[in-house]
Amino acid sequence: MEFYDVIKSRWSVRSFDDRKVEQDKIDRILNVARTAPTAKNMQPVRILCAVSDNALEKLNSISPCIYNAPLVFIVCSDNSACWTSPQGKSRGEMDASIAATHIMLAAANEGLGSCWVCMFDPQKLSKEFGLAENIVPQCLIVVGYPSSNAKPADRHFDRLPLSETVKYV
Repeated sequence: MEFYDVIKSRWSVRSFDDRKVEQDKIDRILNVARTAPTAKNMQPVRILCAVSDNALEKLNSISPCIYNAPLVFIVCSDNSACWTSPQGKSRGEMDASIAATHIMLAAANEGLGSCWVCMFDPQKLSKEFGLAENIVPQCLIVVGYPSSNAKPADRHFDRLPLSETVKYV
């Protein structure tokens, strides 16, 4: 798919069918996520791929926003590997966000739907998946084949004009 078509075609899918995502597609998505830029190229992004019934059940107890997705990327940052600015600000959340965006766009390129989920309990997730203290869950990206009744949210295509969001200096 052409790059701008991928961008324009992606929307937040909140209803998935039961079809599993093929491993070759998962691998391509992960390889795209791996290329995401990170501060000082420290590469602190860590990703858990939830595909098992057990992992998906755990996630359903942690977030109401899994939407029957057969695949969830748990995008985390490793605080022991993040670059920290001279002002003391860790860039782990930013690095994970860039990787998460790459995941969503790669999924769209594979003919899959996705949705960024930030409504979850990070402490419960860390406990359920046995994450080390330095691994911080930043977001969930639910992925799968959209169900036949899935459609973009009514406001999806509403965008402010550039004149309201951009200032040339």
